Amino acid sequence: MRVLFYLGDKEWSGCARAALAGARGLAARGHHVTVACCADSRLDTLAKAAGIETVSINTTGWSASGTLDLRKVLKERFIEVAVVSAERDHLIVASAMRAAGRGGVLRRVPAFDQLQLQRSGRLALKLASTGVVVATAGELDYVKSVAGWSIPPAVVPIGVDIASFDGVEPATRAEMHAPKKGVLIACSYDPSGRFRMGTVFRTIALLAARHPNMHVVVFGPGSTDDDLRMHAAALGVGPVISFLGERDDDRQIMRAANAGWVVAGSDAAAFACLDFMSLRVPVVAERTPLSQHYVADGITGLLLSPGDASYTASGVAAFLNGDDKRAAMGNAGRTRVQREFAEPAMIDAFERAVHSAGDRTTWSKK
Repeated sequence: MRVLFYLGDKEWSGCARAALAGARGLAARGHHVTVACCADSRLDTLAKAAGIETVSINTTGWSASGTLDLRKVLKERFIEVAVVSAERDHLIVASAMRAAGRGGVLRRVPAFDQLQLQRSGRLALKLASTGVVVATAGELDYVKSVAGWSIPPAVVPIGVDIASFDGVEPATRAEMHAPKKGVLIACSYDPSGRFRMGTVFRTIALLAARHPNMHVVVFGPGSTDDDLRMHAAALGVGPVISFLGERDDDRQIMRAANAGWVVAGSDAAAFACLDFMSLRVPVVAERTPLSQHYVADGITGLLLSPGDASYTASGVAAFLNGDDKRAAMGNAGRTRVQREFAEPAMIDAFERAVHSAGDRTTWSKK
């Protein structure tokens, strides 16, 4: 099968990571895979390092020339299925597919995101035969209710290669601007978690006096924004929080932590939960459908009532005081990932989805 993964966003994200995992896994199984992305982006660099062919795309704006360039790529590489994650990308790829007279498109919905089909998305459904991919079976009913799919919907669960975490060395506390001793909490952040980050700040403000050696490191896209720093300073917790920004050593930061607090959203949150657990680090997160799917409350981590800082503080305080319990949760998390969220299951599902999308006999008439 000849598959194209198209990602128009230059920034590294959970969607980019899912695309890379799918591309790498399918290529390893003998499929001809191409990744269309921004030149010199992290996705471009990592795909090339994995031996996957990449083509550069122009994301300055949707244009007829961009569609024509992509049409050439589709025709020259005989692309049968293209995978996209965003509405804008869907329209661009569907337009190029129609112009090239090629195959189908799979619109992947990030984990636990609600599918949004605006005017451009509905136009894309008319331009090319399209199917939808979701992360869990529980999301199928909703996407099936959206009219216009001509390719059967598919479930592709998020998974990780647990063996790749075995050799991860922890980052030093000095490079994370953290004290040499004390409890270290690593917060995985992206801009969708700004409100949830406020709960973290208020919780730390309530705990700081009783846990003087506690320190929090915040990493991920947008984690050095001035608004976050000002919010932390206003609550008096600036000295116990380090804002690290987006880095390439996320796993080393996670490995150094005593607990991982997930404040990101959708794919980024799903991967953060699985990464922490793969590293035997117990997870703290607000109770949401996503966190409940990946984290077993009281077994692999702690799920908190949304927005209630006083309740959160009492739960986190008990959590921080139990070293043996945290270690047991970390071990249970590793076992859970290995049993339920291994990467091969993700690649198996991707493979089934692209085969279905490439088989025109499964398409319904539009």
